[in-house]
Amino acid sequence: MDKRLLDILCCPVSKTPVRPLGKHELDVLNTAIAGGKVDTVAGVSVSERIDEALITTDGKLIYRIEDGIPVMLPEEGIGTLQLTDFPAA
Repeated sequence: MDKRLLDILCCPVSKTPVRPLGKHELDVLNTAIAGGKVDTVAGVSVSERIDEALITTDGKLIYRIEDGIPVMLPEEGIGTLQLTDFPAA
């Protein structure tokens, strides 16, 4: 992801800056998705593997990236509190 774009992106609700989700974090997220244990903030079940994502710097919300485009819609965010093995921020 372009560094300039990353520098201006933030959570649309809390305005917290975001950073790329690391490999280990992605692995934990995708394991939970495969187990049917992940919902968006809107309560919609996430069923497809995520290859790339952003996370708020406070570690509370994840936003997926699709085809190089961050999906920064509030209802599409994934709360990390539902992920039991997710690394602490």
